[in-house]
Amino acid sequence: MTEERPPTDEDRPALTQKERMAIDRVAMPEQDAAIRAVNFREVNLGLTRQIAMLEAERCLQCPKPYCIGGCPVSVNIPRFLKLLREGDLPAAADSLLDDNALPCVTGRVCPQESQCEGVCLRAKKGNAVAIGHLERFVADWAQAHPDELIHLKPKPTGRTIAIVGSGPAGLTAAGELVKLGHAVTIFEAFHAAGGVLVYGIPEFRLPKDIVQAEVDRLVADGVRIEPNSIIGKTYTLPELRTRFDAVFLAVGAGLPVFMDVPGENLKGVYSANEYLTRVNLMGAWNPGSETPVLHGQRVAVVGGGNVAMDSVRTARRLGADEAMIVYRRGRDELPARAEEVHHAEQEGIRFDLQVAPVEVLGDEKGWVRALRCIRMEPGEPDASGRARPVPIPGSEFEIPCEMVVVAIGTRSNPLLTATAPDLRVSDRGYIEIDETGMTSIDGVFAGGDIVRGAATVILAMGDGKRAAAAIDRYLGGEAPAAADVTVEAASEPA
Repeated sequence: MTEERPPTDEDRPALTQKERMAIDRVAMPEQDAAIRAVNFREVNLGLTRQIAMLEAERCLQCPKPYCIGGCPVSVNIPRFLKLLREGDLPAAADSLLDDNALPCVTGRVCPQESQCEGVCLRAKKGNAVAIGHLERFVADWAQAHPDELIHLKPKPTGRTIAIVGSGPAGLTAAGELVKLGHAVTIFEAFHAAGGVLVYGIPEFRLPKDIVQAEVDRLVADGVRIEPNSIIGKTYTLPELRTRFDAVFLAVGAGLPVFMDVPGENLKGVYSANEYLTRVNLMGAWNPGSETPVLHGQRVAVVGGGNVAMDSVRTARRLGADEAMIVYRRGRDELPARAEEVHHAEQEGIRFDLQVAPVEVLGDEKGWVRALRCIRMEPGEPDASGRARPVPIPGSEFEIPCEMVVVAIGTRSNPLLTATAPDLRVSDRGYIEIDETGMTSIDGVFAGGDIVRGAATVILAMGDGKRAAAAIDRYLGGEAPAAADVTVEAASEPA
């Protein structure tokens, strides 16, 4: 008697389009708000295989997949979703990794709702396919099952590339270039690779072991990383150019912008850069850490972007009884991701909206005691088309607090550019590039926040991927083709 074979994923009958349209979008399981508000464990818990495959069934496999065009790194989304719904996880993972050097990262922090999911046809009659959740599921599976993936070793080209900065743009470029057989060395100023992924984004949104595993995979593929190397001090850009066949500058824009109000030098005022770096990179989120960081009982965070949400939610987890956002515009104009705002509200974060600080007030010992603010109202549209906030005369008031975190933006750090006089920069200090991504120095390319100004992780990754293609063409003796990207002017503080 022949033993019956158990059913496999391939045995499942294919669903009709009507059946796919009837499937509701799955919800991401997450920690209870009251519990997670006092710990640094990841908020989102991830999908099970069964739920992920069900969600993948919702993809209609459109003949013209707008989702690919909506992705800054051009992930072939329909392909990996089809493989996922068929249960072929190794092939789905290989497909995803072929397009995206850091899928565990983008599956967690990419604003899919305004990119791939924003143009998903399912959104026209309901909810978009949960592409971000599925990307995370497949990427996490790949990280847990490395032996089931394809590992191809390209033939070495003998060409060498230096990448300055190990953030999302630098890591992405490195991943693309080693796949082509080039020898890549990343120079990182900090002691750990990852850039903003490790110093800027908190553990509860992006666990550091996840980032380290992505870095380790790139190192296993052949990327060499030199930490504690400050280009502009340890080496200069001209020195790198003489040592390497090409250079990619991906140093970010990490110089904090302050409010320029009286009292900003009082004790208890942090830039978001310093605050998050102390907590994230230096480990102050861990109760056993000896990293010094203030733990205010009442913390005011000025700003409305993702960095502000990261800061205020961090303060809440470090024991603040009251952690609040102070933002000059209304709720609908908060630039942070809707998910981050929603999570913050669930965790008890207070939002003081249409409010702008005018002074930081201190006590007799020079410590912060309050933030003096003025109420705002919408005025005439600014350059972005949004109504410019204008102060309401006579509406000043005080917000009692012991700590103020300023999260209104960053700008370029001149350390590298000051040591490279031939490198053309804008009047605001950002590196200027041509349509191919090359700077004013032959063989030196640039991308990410040092070109765009403060932007998202995924946009920086897109720059890294395009720069890698342009560098490869340059090393092959071709004139680099024009990059298919529009780089907006560096943004003003939020």
